[in-house]
Amino acid sequence: MIGNVRELPSGTVTFLFTDVEGSTRLLHELGPERYAEALAEHRRVLRTAFAAHGGAEVDTQGDAFFFAFPTAPGALAAAAEAVEALAAGPIRVRMGLHTGTPHLTEEGYVGLDVHRAARIAAVGHGGQVLVSAATRALVDGELRDRGEHRLKDLSAPERIYQLGDHDFPPLKSLHRTNLPVPATPFLGRERELAEVLDLLEGGDLRLVTLTGPGGTGKTRLALQAAGAAADAHPDGVYWVPLAPLRDPELVLQAAAQALAAEDGLAEDIGDKSLLLLFDNFEHVVEAATELTELLAACPNLRMLVTSRELLRVPAEQAYPVPPLEPQEGRELFLARARAADPAFRPTPALDELCAKLDNLPLALELAAARVRVVSPAQLLERFSKRLDLLKAGRGVDPRQQTLRATIEWSHDLLDEDEQRLFAGLAVFAGGCTLEAAEAVCDADLDTLQSLVDKSLVRVRDGGGFWMLETIREYAAERLDRSPEAEAARRRHAEYYLAVADTANLSLEALDRGPQRHELVIPEQHNLRAAIDWAAEFDCELGLRLMHALENFWITRDPAEGERRYRLLLDRARDVDRLLLARAYRDYGSTCHTQSDLEQAQRAYEQAHRLFHEVGDARGEAEIVMRFGMVACRLGELERGRRLLEQSLERFRQLRYTIGELQVLSTLGHWQFERGKPEHGWELTGQSLELARKAGWTWWEINVLGQLAERSLEAGRTEDGERLSRELLGLAHEIGDRIGTIYGLGLLAWAAAESGNAGRCWTLWAAVDADEARAPVPAADWPRAREKYAAHLPAGPRPDTPLPLDAAVEYALASA
Repeated sequence: MIGNVRELPSGTVTFLFTDVEGSTRLLHELGPERYAEALAEHRRVLRTAFAAHGGAEVDTQGDAFFFAFPTAPGALAAAAEAVEALAAGPIRVRMGLHTGTPHLTEEGYVGLDVHRAARIAAVGHGGQVLVSAATRALVDGELRDRGEHRLKDLSAPERIYQLGDHDFPPLKSLHRTNLPVPATPFLGRERELAEVLDLLEGGDLRLVTLTGPGGTGKTRLALQAAGAAADAHPDGVYWVPLAPLRDPELVLQAAAQALAAEDGLAEDIGDKSLLLLFDNFEHVVEAATELTELLAACPNLRMLVTSRELLRVPAEQAYPVPPLEPQEGRELFLARARAADPAFRPTPALDELCAKLDNLPLALELAAARVRVVSPAQLLERFSKRLDLLKAGRGVDPRQQTLRATIEWSHDLLDEDEQRLFAGLAVFAGGCTLEAAEAVCDADLDTLQSLVDKSLVRVRDGGGFWMLETIREYAAERLDRSPEAEAARRRHAEYYLAVADTANLSLEALDRGPQRHELVIPEQHNLRAAIDWAAEFDCELGLRLMHALENFWITRDPAEGERRYRLLLDRARDVDRLLLARAYRDYGSTCHTQSDLEQAQRAYEQAHRLFHEVGDARGEAEIVMRFGMVACRLGELERGRRLLEQSLERFRQLRYTIGELQVLSTLGHWQFERGKPEHGWELTGQSLELARKAGWTWWEINVLGQLAERSLEAGRTEDGERLSRELLGLAHEIGDRIGTIYGLGLLAWAAAESGNAGRCWTLWAAVDADEARAPVPAADWPRAREKYAAHLPAGPRPDTPLPLDAAVEYALASA
């Protein structure tokens, strides 16, 4: 039932949704007759209370109401009165209020505010009245702040307030998730959503693959299903975007990154009840067998996959995503068209246009973006002229043919400058900044804005631009057919080489200034794409990129760095000998970090020979130092010490402080272990001072950890806490999880020594919880953990440990 549109309030409106809690249970408890009586009385009470405060009944479905109020105070007063009137009866009603300025049409209210009010009501409990921040700002009196919550429409977090001081269970909102916030609301697809949820919740099915051509809305349906399935997966729902990847070996690494599990994904998940959404799997399908192995190791894990093709593994349940139903297609077109032009009105040509577009979501969005300048009839005429000319070959899904025609049609409407930029932007993986688009594609801001307006390019959160992968693939085809392709991809690789160089992450670059990890972390996909291209067409450029990112691989993923170095070094021909020497040294570091000391030694020997050939004395001394470190790791302590001291003497002769500071901290550790702490303090302190002056953040973190631990061992608690706080701040700043864990553990130890048991357990509980979520990939951590834990006092642990980020904020803000 829809209320009379002429009687509905307009302008700023407060929506109120209600729903009966446990209606099925009540039906069994009361019986059909008594339940019907109670339900009728509940309806009478609500209608009376809401009408008394100016509420207009918009809709009712079963035992749920939708009312609209001209004022927020009136809506809140009506809700309070209704809750009080129902308190003595058997029916408990949850309510949600939200205020906005929706568009009122002949068909009723249009806009996101209606959906937001309904979602707020859905997260509550019987007898609870929840209020959005928009409504809270318009009412007087105290409301209880329930914090920020993500609703299951996947919208941005909403701060929610509660009427009254009664205690209720936690709100039924999304938690433990990284599901992205979609740019547009979910429309239609109720049947498909229900079917996918049934598959996810049914029986032994643990891997569901949503299949279909690009543009059918697989990702949007999968995201909505994942959000709706959150209650059935109490340990979390996580999105793993695969579109920017090209290497199947990175799929499980991407999943580990989504869960912040840098090592041991299966061990991290264990018997947790988790849902992983792998999005855009078709181009890394070789990794499908790894999914089945992960499922076998994790009995309560479920997976939802989107792919243009089946994974073809035994555990898979396919779900072909169909086009939208005609009415859903119409609603989607209207919503997108009104976003482009609020005055848009449907015409008789609209339904035919949607049918010509096969009601594919992407096709509808592309067409709807044009309504500001052409009518549906004109769109239909223009499209129909080209439809039969743009068929794909035999064996291609007809819906894919239609989508290709739609994209090509939109492309042909672009002017020459727009077409050139559209193709050029395909070189970027995962999007780009405005500066990158200008440098690589000679982008003009007006032309770029035009592509955004036409829905071919999208603006990403935090700035920059990106394309839907389907559109990007089409743009890449256009680029590959143009004479500009090789030059564009070379400019892309050279641009990101400059970005990597600017971050000063190689040993040699530290002479130029401090490290800037923040420059490369957001550009990981583009950097990988540039290296992938260079591996095929310019190995020397690829090695320059890898070397510029030397410290990135060590701090982020040594295994990936090793793999990429090995590929490039195997293919390298006629490469600059000095660059080759540095590459072998860096390759050795990735092996060394993973304790593959035999391979590290071989790589260092190659580097030493090349450094000697080109007459690079610093490089030779650096490798002598690495030989010493390997010897110490192998237990050859005296030989290792001699090599380290030999390299230190040479570094000082060359006035090479980066080399000197590495040797000093290594020798300092050696002196501590020999029972000579006075020499240990001196050498390690010198290393720290030099690292700070050089701006080598990662080494500074390591040395701070060494000094903090030694301070606490010596009973210098104040010094230990100060050093640990400094370590923690730096590690968190550059995204170093290992350093962050060490920092929190050290601060827990310091708090224990200071007699602050509450602070100690708050910090240690966060360490415990994060380690339970993902193992700490550091060879020395078990020893350190045992040492730190030995100092923990007696006392209660927190019921709910802080997440890692919150624990860092707490640690740095309190003492």
